[in-house]
Amino acid sequence: MVNRIRSARPDIRITWIIGKIEYQLLNGMDGVEFVIYDKKTGRKGMQAIRQQFKAQRFDVLCVMQIALRANLLSRAIRAKVRLGFDKSRSKEGHSLFINKRIARQQHPHVLEGFMAFADAMGIAPVEKPAWQLPLSESDLAKGVSLKQQYGRYAVICPAASKAERNWTAEGYAAAAQHLANKNIPVFLCGGPGPLDRTIGDAIQAAGAPIKDDLIGKTTLKELAGVLAEASLVIAPDTGPAHMATAVHTPVIGLYAHSNPRRTGPYNNLADVVSVYDHCIEQQTGKPWQALPWGKRAKGEDLMSMITTDQVNTAIDTLLNRPESV
Repeated sequence: MVNRIRSARPDIRITWIIGKIEYQLLNGMDGVEFVIYDKKTGRKGMQAIRQQFKAQRFDVLCVMQIALRANLLSRAIRAKVRLGFDKSRSKEGHSLFINKRIARQQHPHVLEGFMAFADAMGIAPVEKPAWQLPLSESDLAKGVSLKQQYGRYAVICPAASKAERNWTAEGYAAAAQHLANKNIPVFLCGGPGPLDRTIGDAIQAAGAPIKDDLIGKTTLKELAGVLAEASLVIAPDTGPAHMATAVHTPVIGLYAHSNPRRTGPYNNLADVVSVYDHCIEQQTGKPWQALPWGKRAKGEDLMSMITTDQVNTAIDTLLNRPESV
């Protein structure tokens, strides 16, 4: 959405209040002033932002999260137009913090919901979204080196923010073996957190033929560089899946708890392997179309319903596409 504004109206000044981790990925983006907010600072951090912008009044404030913390943080900014979500998506007092809404949408992907903010501001539409991550040559170097060494390689980013959203270690190991049988080396990637390390170790213990374990060994931008040169990425509902989409690498997203039509990797929604439809209907007695948009399925073992055959078929489908060769 920000790149859409920058392309259509380079005269517009953009200020982006952003988290510390997200800033690590987007630092250096042209035409954007970043203001880092650490949620751990709470109201003290909000007050600091209020003080920083006390003499400034913006034309438009886009309140693009509905969580109470984001709504409260928005009060630190003075703006003529306070643009937020439509009533059907307003939660946690969101309506109290805005004075204008985006148009209501039927079953939108999260990205389409964000694009509706640009629509409401009268920004010219785009045929395809363009992320244009600010990656330097050094950020891309690891991925370029792997591409030069192996020609094709695959990346498994196995960890989501919660363990229940991860696929099984045995499943990941089987997918890695399937790729290795095609002479495509497999690399593990992820963050430095304990969930990433635990599932990475379990995958290797399950006998996965991993060429190298890069979990916790890259910055966010270096990870984006590795994803950029990969032939495909396998990941559950987690950040690297969307980072891969942002650098135009095919992604096989693995879903059970959330509807991939809403949160799947945008350029590869047709390639997700999902048991969400079955799980949500089994739990509610209704198909997803009859439920509130974004309704999540619950359970610790839902991801185990995804089979290796399903994932291997998705791998074959992507690798057989001309653009993947």
